[in-house]
Amino acid sequence: MSNVYLNWFTTDAQFPFFIQYGGHEADTSLHQHMDFSELVIVLNGNSTHIVNDEASFIKKGNVFVINGGTTHGFKDPVDFKICNIMFKPEMLRTAGPDLKTSNGFQALFILEPFYRHIHAYKSKLNMSISSLEYVSSLISVMVEEYRMKLQGYQTMLASRFMELVVYLSRQYDNQETVLDSSLMHLANAISYIEDHYLETITLEEIAARSNISVRHLNRIFRDYYQTTPMAYLQRLRLERACSLLKQTSLPITEISYECGFNDSNYLARLFKKTYGVSPKSYRINR
Repeated sequence: MSNVYLNWFTTDAQFPFFIQYGGHEADTSLHQHMDFSELVIVLNGNSTHIVNDEASFIKKGNVFVINGGTTHGFKDPVDFKICNIMFKPEMLRTAGPDLKTSNGFQALFILEPFYRHIHAYKSKLNMSISSLEYVSSLISVMVEEYRMKLQGYQTMLASRFMELVVYLSRQYDNQETVLDSSLMHLANAISYIEDHYLETITLEEIAARSNISVRHLNRIFRDYYQTTPMAYLQRLRLERACSLLKQTSLPITEISYECGFNDSNYLARLFKKTYGVSPKSYRINR
Protein backbone atom coordinates (compact mmCIF):
# COMPACT_ATOMS: atom_id res chain seq x y z
CA MET A 1 0.00 0.00 0.00
CA SER A 2 1.27 3.49 -0.83
CA ASN A 3 0.60 6.91 0.66
CA VAL A 4 -0.50 9.66 -1.75
CA TYR A 5 -0.11 13.40 -1.14
CA LEU A 6 -1.87 16.31 -2.80
CA ASN A 7 1.44 18.01 -3.68
CA TRP A 8 2.12 15.13 -6.06
CA PHE A 9 -0.55 16.69 -8.28
CA THR A 10 -0.35 20.40 -7.48
CA THR A 11 2.21 22.53 -5.65
CA ASP A 12 -0.06 25.58 -5.42
CA ALA A 13 -0.31 26.08 -1.66
CA GLN A 14 -2.77 28.95 -2.17
CA PHE A 15 -5.23 26.72 -4.02
CA PRO A 16 -4.92 23.07 -2.92
CA PHE A 17 -7.26 21.65 -5.56
CA PHE A 18 -6.77 19.33 -8.52
CA ILE A 19 -9.09 17.89 -11.19
CA GLN A 20 -8.34 15.36 -13.91
CA TYR A 21 -9.80 12.62 -16.06
CA GLY A 22 -8.51 9.16 -15.26
CA GLY A 23 -8.48 6.22 -17.65
CA HIS A 24 -7.73 2.89 -15.98
CA GLU A 25 -6.72 -0.01 -18.19
CA ALA A 26 -5.05 -1.95 -15.38
CA ASP A 27 -5.61 -2.43 -11.66
CA THR A 28 -4.86 0.49 -9.35
CA SER A 29 -2.94 -0.64 -6.29
CA LEU A 30 -4.23 0.03 -2.79
CA HIS A 31 -3.36 3.50 -1.55
CA GLN A 32 -4.53 6.12 0.89
CA HIS A 33 -4.68 9.89 0.68
CA MET A 34 -2.67 11.50 3.43
CA ASP A 35 -3.85 15.11 3.26
CA PHE A 36 -6.86 15.42 0.97
CA SER A 37 -10.28 14.05 0.06
CA GLU A 38 -11.24 12.78 -3.38
CA LEU A 39 -14.56 13.04 -5.19
CA VAL A 40 -14.79 10.25 -7.77
CA ILE A 41 -17.31 10.32 -10.62
CA VAL A 42 -17.46 7.22 -12.83
CA LEU A 43 -17.95 8.47 -16.39
CA ASN A 44 -17.79 5.16 -18.25
CA GLY A 45 -17.37 1.41 -17.82
CA ASN A 46 -17.10 -0.48 -14.58
CA SER A 47 -14.63 -1.86 -12.06
CA THR A 48 -14.36 -3.47 -8.66
CA HIS A 49 -13.70 -0.91 -5.96
CA ILE A 50 -11.62 -2.15 -3.05
CA VAL A 51 -12.17 -0.19 0.16
CA ASN A 52 -10.11 -1.43 3.09
CA ASP A 53 -10.61 -5.20 2.77
CA GLU A 54 -14.00 -5.23 1.05
CA ALA A 55 -14.98 -5.08 -2.62
CA SER A 56 -18.00 -3.57 -4.36
CA PHE A 57 -18.99 -3.22 -8.00
CA ILE A 58 -18.99 0.33 -9.40
CA LYS A 59 -20.17 1.47 -12.80
CA LYS A 60 -20.97 4.45 -14.99
CA GLY A 61 -22.95 7.04 -13.04
CA ASN A 62 -21.64 6.13 -9.60
CA VAL A 63 -20.29 8.91 -7.37
CA PHE A 64 -18.52 8.63 -4.04
CA VAL A 65 -16.08 10.48 -1.78
CA ILE A 66 -12.95 9.02 -0.23
CA ASN A 67 -11.44 10.80 2.76
CA GLY A 68 -7.81 10.74 3.80
CA GLY A 69 -6.75 7.64 5.70
CA THR A 70 -9.10 5.29 3.83
CA THR A 71 -7.33 2.57 1.86
CA HIS A 72 -8.79 1.97 -1.60
CA GLY A 73 -7.98 0.86 -5.13
CA PHE A 74 -9.55 -0.43 -8.36
CA LYS A 75 -9.49 -3.98 -9.76
CA ASP A 76 -10.55 -5.53 -13.07
CA PRO A 77 -11.49 -2.29 -14.88
CA VAL A 78 -13.53 -2.51 -18.08
CA ASP A 79 -13.60 0.62 -20.30
CA PHE A 80 -13.23 2.41 -16.99
CA LYS A 81 -13.02 6.21 -17.05
CA ILE A 82 -13.43 8.48 -14.04
CA CYS A 83 -13.04 12.09 -13.01
CA ASN A 84 -10.93 12.67 -9.90
CA ILE A 85 -11.42 15.87 -7.96
CA MET A 86 -8.89 16.20 -5.16
CA PHE A 87 -9.58 18.84 -2.54
CA LYS A 88 -8.97 19.82 1.05
CA PRO A 89 -12.01 19.07 3.25
CA GLU A 90 -11.93 22.72 4.35
CA MET A 91 -13.44 23.68 0.98
CA LEU A 92 -16.75 22.18 2.09
CA ARG A 93 -16.89 24.61 5.00
CA THR A 94 -17.86 27.36 2.57
CA ALA A 95 -21.20 25.61 2.08
CA GLY A 96 -24.15 27.67 3.27
CA PRO A 97 -26.48 26.53 6.05
CA ASP A 98 -29.10 25.56 3.47
CA LEU A 99 -26.68 22.99 2.00
CA LYS A 100 -25.25 21.83 5.32
CA THR A 101 -28.73 20.87 6.45
CA SER A 102 -29.35 18.86 3.27
CA ASN A 103 -29.66 15.12 3.85
CA GLY A 104 -27.91 14.39 0.55
CA PHE A 105 -24.94 16.60 1.41
CA GLN A 106 -24.57 15.06 4.85
CA ALA A 107 -24.80 11.53 3.48
CA LEU A 108 -22.58 11.86 0.39
CA PHE A 109 -19.89 14.28 1.57
CA ILE A 110 -19.78 13.84 5.35
CA LEU A 111 -21.20 10.57 6.66
CA GLU A 112 -20.31 8.03 3.99
CA PRO A 113 -16.66 9.16 3.70
CA PHE A 114 -16.33 9.21 7.49
CA TYR A 115 -17.83 5.76 7.84
CA ARG A 116 -15.63 4.32 5.06
CA HIS A 117 -12.60 5.31 7.14
CA ILE A 118 -13.82 2.95 9.85
CA HIS A 119 -15.33 0.24 7.69
CA ALA A 120 -16.10 -0.32 4.00
CA TYR A 121 -19.48 1.14 3.09
CA LYS A 122 -21.01 0.13 -0.22
CA SER A 123 -23.70 2.77 -0.60
CA LYS A 124 -23.04 5.36 -3.30
CA LEU A 125 -24.83 7.82 -5.52
CA ASN A 126 -26.09 6.26 -8.75
CA MET A 127 -26.95 8.96 -11.30
CA SER A 128 -29.29 8.63 -14.25
CA ILE A 129 -27.96 9.08 -17.80
CA SER A 130 -29.37 12.61 -18.05
CA SER A 131 -27.89 13.61 -14.69
CA LEU A 132 -24.50 12.17 -15.66
CA GLU A 133 -24.60 14.16 -18.90
CA TYR A 134 -25.14 17.37 -16.96
CA VAL A 135 -22.35 16.53 -14.50
CA SER A 136 -20.03 15.59 -17.39
CA SER A 137 -20.58 18.99 -19.00
CA LEU A 138 -19.86 20.76 -15.72
CA ILE A 139 -16.71 18.70 -15.22
CA SER A 140 -15.57 19.51 -18.75
CA VAL A 141 -15.75 23.24 -18.01
CA MET A 142 -13.83 22.73 -14.76
CA VAL A 143 -11.07 20.68 -16.42
CA GLU A 144 -10.64 23.32 -19.12
CA GLU A 145 -10.62 26.11 -16.54
CA TYR A 146 -7.93 24.27 -14.57
CA ARG A 147 -5.89 23.65 -17.73
CA MET A 148 -5.99 27.24 -18.98
CA LYS A 149 -5.49 28.90 -15.57
CA LEU A 150 -6.78 32.26 -16.75
CA GLN A 151 -7.14 35.18 -14.34
CA GLY A 152 -9.72 34.33 -11.68
CA TYR A 153 -9.61 30.59 -12.40
CA GLN A 154 -9.32 29.71 -8.72
CA THR A 155 -12.50 31.64 -7.88
CA MET A 156 -14.25 30.11 -10.88
CA LEU A 157 -13.22 26.57 -9.93
CA ALA A 158 -14.20 26.99 -6.30
CA SER A 159 -17.60 28.25 -7.45
CA ARG A 160 -18.04 25.42 -9.97
CA PHE A 161 -16.98 22.87 -7.39
CA MET A 162 -19.65 24.04 -4.96
CA GLU A 163 -22.20 24.01 -7.80
CA LEU A 164 -21.25 20.38 -8.41
CA VAL A 165 -21.52 19.59 -4.69
CA VAL A 166 -25.03 21.08 -4.57
CA TYR A 167 -26.16 19.19 -7.67
CA LEU A 168 -24.80 15.86 -6.45
CA SER A 169 -26.36 16.39 -3.02
CA ARG A 170 -29.73 16.93 -4.68
CA GLN A 171 -29.28 13.81 -6.77
CA TYR A 172 -28.50 11.79 -3.66
CA ASP A 173 -31.70 13.05 -2.05
CA ASN A 174 -33.75 12.09 -5.10
CA GLN A 175 -32.21 8.78 -6.11
CA GLU A 176 -34.57 5.84 -6.17
CA THR A 177 -32.18 3.13 -5.04
CA VAL A 178 -32.64 1.70 -1.56
CA LEU A 179 -30.15 3.28 0.80
CA ASP A 180 -28.99 2.23 4.21
CA SER A 181 -31.88 3.39 6.40
CA SER A 182 -29.69 4.11 9.42
CA LEU A 183 -27.49 6.42 7.37
CA MET A 184 -30.48 8.40 6.12
CA HIS A 185 -31.96 8.57 9.62
CA LEU A 186 -28.61 9.97 10.76
CA ALA A 187 -28.58 12.47 7.90
CA ASN A 188 -32.09 13.57 8.92
CA ALA A 189 -30.98 14.00 12.53
CA ILE A 190 -27.88 16.01 11.65
CA SER A 191 -29.84 18.20 9.27
CA TYR A 192 -32.36 18.97 12.02
CA ILE A 193 -29.64 19.66 14.60
CA GLU A 194 -27.73 22.00 12.27
CA ASP A 195 -30.92 23.85 11.43
CA HIS A 196 -32.02 24.31 15.07
CA TYR A 197 -28.85 24.14 17.19
CA LEU A 198 -29.30 27.71 18.46
CA GLU A 199 -32.72 26.81 19.82
CA THR A 200 -33.70 24.71 22.82
CA ILE A 201 -34.10 21.20 21.42
CA THR A 202 -34.21 17.81 23.08
CA LEU A 203 -33.15 14.29 22.17
CA GLU A 204 -36.80 13.37 21.89
CA GLU A 205 -37.43 16.10 19.33
CA ILE A 206 -34.40 15.09 17.26
CA ALA A 207 -35.46 11.45 17.31
CA ALA A 208 -39.05 12.29 16.39
CA ARG A 209 -37.92 14.41 13.43
CA SER A 210 -35.76 11.47 12.30
CA ASN A 211 -38.61 8.95 12.71
CA ILE A 212 -36.62 6.77 15.11
CA SER A 213 -36.44 6.15 18.85
CA VAL A 214 -34.03 7.97 21.14
CA ARG A 215 -32.23 4.69 21.75
CA HIS A 216 -31.74 4.10 18.02
CA LEU A 217 -30.68 7.72 17.52
CA ASN A 218 -27.95 7.35 20.14
CA ARG A 219 -26.84 4.04 18.64
CA ILE A 220 -26.44 5.26 15.07
CA PHE A 221 -24.59 8.39 16.22
CA ARG A 222 -22.21 6.17 18.15
CA ASP A 223 -21.81 3.68 15.28
CA TYR A 224 -21.34 6.18 12.47
CA TYR A 225 -20.01 9.34 14.12
CA GLN A 226 -18.42 8.01 17.32
CA THR A 227 -20.19 10.66 19.38
CA THR A 228 -23.63 11.41 20.81
CA PRO A 229 -26.34 13.69 19.40
CA MET A 230 -26.01 16.11 22.32
CA ALA A 231 -22.21 16.20 22.04
CA TYR A 232 -22.61 17.06 18.36
CA LEU A 233 -25.12 19.78 19.29
CA GLN A 234 -22.78 21.21 21.92
CA ARG A 235 -19.89 21.26 19.45
CA LEU A 236 -21.91 23.39 17.02
CA ARG A 237 -22.86 25.78 19.82
CA LEU A 238 -19.28 26.08 21.01
CA GLU A 239 -18.06 26.78 17.48
CA ARG A 240 -20.66 29.53 17.24
CA ALA A 241 -19.51 30.91 20.60
CA CYS A 242 -15.91 30.99 19.35
CA SER A 243 -17.03 32.95 16.31
CA LEU A 244 -18.94 35.51 18.40
CA LEU A 245 -16.05 35.88 20.86
CA LYS A 246 -13.70 36.63 17.97
CA GLN A 247 -15.92 38.84 15.86
CA THR A 248 -18.06 40.77 18.37
CA SER A 249 -17.81 42.57 21.70
CA LEU A 250 -21.02 41.03 23.04
CA PRO A 251 -20.94 40.19 26.76
CA ILE A 252 -20.28 36.53 27.45
CA THR A 253 -23.67 36.17 29.14
CA GLU A 254 -25.38 37.38 25.97
CA ILE A 255 -23.22 35.09 23.82
CA SER A 256 -24.30 32.12 25.90
CA TYR A 257 -27.96 32.85 25.11
CA GLU A 258 -27.18 33.56 21.46
CA CYS A 259 -25.57 30.12 21.21
CA GLY A 260 -28.40 28.15 22.80
CA PHE A 261 -27.00 27.96 26.33
CA ASN A 262 -29.36 29.08 29.08
CA ASP A 263 -26.57 29.43 31.63
CA SER A 264 -23.36 31.39 31.04
CA ASN A 265 -21.62 29.44 33.82
CA TYR A 266 -22.37 26.22 31.98
CA LEU A 267 -20.94 27.71 28.79
CA ALA A 268 -17.80 28.71 30.68
CA ARG A 269 -17.33 25.22 32.15
CA LEU A 270 -17.92 23.48 28.84
CA PHE A 271 -15.70 25.96 26.99
CA LYS A 272 -12.83 25.44 29.45
CA LYS A 273 -13.22 21.66 29.28
CA THR A 274 -13.18 21.69 25.46
CA TYR A 275 -10.59 24.36 24.64
CA GLY A 276 -8.53 24.52 27.84
CA VAL A 277 -9.19 28.24 28.37
CA SER A 278 -12.10 30.36 29.57
CA PRO A 279 -14.23 32.31 27.06
CA LYS A 280 -12.73 35.52 28.42
CA SER A 281 -9.14 34.31 27.90
CA TYR A 282 -10.04 33.04 24.44
CA ARG A 283 -11.34 36.46 23.48
CA ILE A 284 -8.27 38.26 24.85
CA ASN A 285 -5.84 35.96 23.03
CA ARG A 286 -7.77 35.61 19.74
